[in-house]
Amino acid sequence: MLELANLTIAVADKTIIKSLDLKLEENKVYVLMGPNGSGKSTLAMTLMGYPIYKIKSGKIYFEKKDITKLESEKRADAGIFLSFQSPLSLSGVTIYSLLRTANAGKKDPLTLREEIDKTAKSLKIKKELLERSLNEGASGGEKKKLELLQASILNPKFLIFDEIDTGVDVDALKTIALFMQKNKKGKTYLIITHYNRILKYVRPDVVLVMVNGKIVKKGDYRLAEQIEKKGYEKL
Repeated sequence: MLELANLTIAVADKTIIKSLDLKLEENKVYVLMGPNGSGKSTLAMTLMGYPIYKIKSGKIYFEKKDITKLESEKRADAGIFLSFQSPLSLSGVTIYSLLRTANAGKKDPLTLREEIDKTAKSLKIKKELLERSLNEGASGGEKKKLELLQASILNPKFLIFDEIDTGVDVDALKTIALFMQKNKKGKTYLIITHYNRILKYVRPDVVLVMVNGKIVKKGDYRLAEQIEKKGYEKL
């Protein structure tokens, strides 16, 4: 699905990611963990094509195509999605209008609205949140659910969830995790998290640990449990 070849990334002339080689396969759930400042979000933003993150060397391949220099919009069109740590509020823009614009020419507006309503029900999102300005007055868990709703409707192939479990209560976390589990066929998930709790509901195929811009360890879900007990210093 996605491959990084000798990727080195810098922000404001400071190198963050160093010579990273990584392959992420279809139908698998990957979890990326690491201490603060290790480069996890830098990697996520780079994969999405944000220009502030400069690729000094290396390549990014998505479905065997070189997307290293591809703009963010075209990466999104190709099937890459990124959820934000802190989703922004958009005054005057409802989830309906946002997704109608994103799907212009692809889906009938009435069919799209029905799909949004059905997905929102599955995620236990209140109707009023769909009709007000995006994320305004929403709790942390509600914002993360709305991010997942957008991902579901846009139906990307490669989904990056940057701290989707932050600020989320247990009930919302279970709802999010169950939805992700049910809708992962044909997709690749990259979940960035500091904690093990979401992994109790979404079983990862591979846990990756990043320290100082490098992947220092790989394992299964038991590696995340080990980190929760002993921290990163032992690695």
